[in-house]
Amino acid sequence: MAVQPPKVFLERMQELLGQEEYAAFVASYDNPRFAGIRVNTLKIDPAAFREAVPFELRPIPWCPTGYYVEEQVKPGKHPYYHAGLYYIQEPSAMAPVELLDVTPGERVLDLCAAPGGKSTQIAAKLQGSGMLVTNDINVERTKALAKNIELYGVRNAVVLAESPERIARAFPYFFDKILIDAPCSGEGMFRKDEDMARLWEPEWVQKYAGMQREILKSAAALLAPGGRIVYSTCTFAPEENEASIAEFLLEYPEFRVVPLESDSCISSGRPEWLTWLAERGEGRSYPPEVGAQTAGCGRLWPHKVEGEGHFLAVLERQGEGTARPWELAEVLDNSPTERDGGSRGKRDARHQTSRSRSGAGRDPKAVNEQEILESWRVFAQEQLQAGELPGEPLLFGGNVYLSPLAKERLDGLKVVRPGWYVGTVKNGRLTPGQPLATALSPVEAARVLDLAASDGEAVRYLKGETLQIEAERIRCREDVNPKGYVLVTVDGYSLGWGKWQDGLLKNEYPAGWRWT
Repeated sequence: MAVQPPKVFLERMQELLGQEEYAAFVASYDNPRFAGIRVNTLKIDPAAFREAVPFELRPIPWCPTGYYVEEQVKPGKHPYYHAGLYYIQEPSAMAPVELLDVTPGERVLDLCAAPGGKSTQIAAKLQGSGMLVTNDINVERTKALAKNIELYGVRNAVVLAESPERIARAFPYFFDKILIDAPCSGEGMFRKDEDMARLWEPEWVQKYAGMQREILKSAAALLAPGGRIVYSTCTFAPEENEASIAEFLLEYPEFRVVPLESDSCISSGRPEWLTWLAERGEGRSYPPEVGAQTAGCGRLWPHKVEGEGHFLAVLERQGEGTARPWELAEVLDNSPTERDGGSRGKRDARHQTSRSRSGAGRDPKAVNEQEILESWRVFAQEQLQAGELPGEPLLFGGNVYLSPLAKERLDGLKVVRPGWYVGTVKNGRLTPGQPLATALSPVEAARVLDLAASDGEAVRYLKGETLQIEAERIRCREDVNPKGYVLVTVDGYSLGWGKWQDGLLKNEYPAGWRWT
């Protein structure tokens, strides 16, 4: 066996699966792990992608934008990766977002999001409309989350580093769709990550089951009536899977499991394992109608699919939700009735009043903020050729963002990014940010330099080198000359900024993003 899972884990799986299926399950640890990439349709459609990339691609059955690739091709070592055309992702991990059934214009929350692969998948389905709030309670992990949101050209996302409970207090019944890729004991990742197998402890199962059930409660407070939650783990333990769903259904009878179609890829849930836990004194007995619903959950098994182990459950809220006592403190101020303009209108009126007072000189900080935001507007007029970009301009941490949410909605929360980062202002002039470049299409920039992936020039740019570029190569808006900020692209896809003058392109690609 190439990977050595813990003995106590194997003994338990043998008892759960039975001898015949267990033999196939154990044999899967001798198989190679599978690598995948997923097309970022914010930047390129799948047909054009298949034509452009030099890798051999094989479709992943449960994700129409996902493809198997051979690990040895190293897809992270290509300029198209740095252009955000695809995300490198374990194939089974692509399934949960497909089941979330996101459509443009919706409000979507990714509650346990780092490092951000599933958030970029959600953003691609939103296609720039609606909003994505993507969160991870671990501040350190949100660094990778924010970078992936930026690299993949997401314009309508807010990045938080908050507990689910605090988000629920700020946004009760606000979201149409919620993804919970729950923290778990990680048993399904043993083949992919040998350290996970080495470090695993049996006590993890109960520890994570408790965390998952609290997260699900918060999600219930966040979901709008008629909305959908997709709950997923990368573990096999029934305590973290069927039992977590059964506990949730007991406490929230307004929810129902949406049964997944059992096919050659997605296997049914295992309600009989709830009985197994109860008989061993490791779980409770559930009403038959609750246990039966867990059969509609799904499992991806490594001995049945080309991917790692995953559990999937789709939950939909039927009718109106009922607020729990701990949710009530801020319901009135943050009610989702802002959809009809009521609450938002009141907040906007207060916001406009404060602005008018600041304009009268009563609030120097607010006056300075207006001047900074005006610098952004001047930059956009001079350096872009887009119409008005989406989002509300706001100042946060000294930087300018375009946010899908009013600034007041984020008060009191740990905000990593309140929206699309467009730049920072010094001495009255805006320096554009890298995320502004990665989310722009070439037709939205006043100056564009296109590099080719085939001749090495794009790699030199990605390494941070200054390039010698003739003026004729800069494609300019009619009323501007080549001197100034240039959007650098590779084969027509945005990479970052350069600053051109007298035949030289000063490289503005961030040091932390560079090709290594």
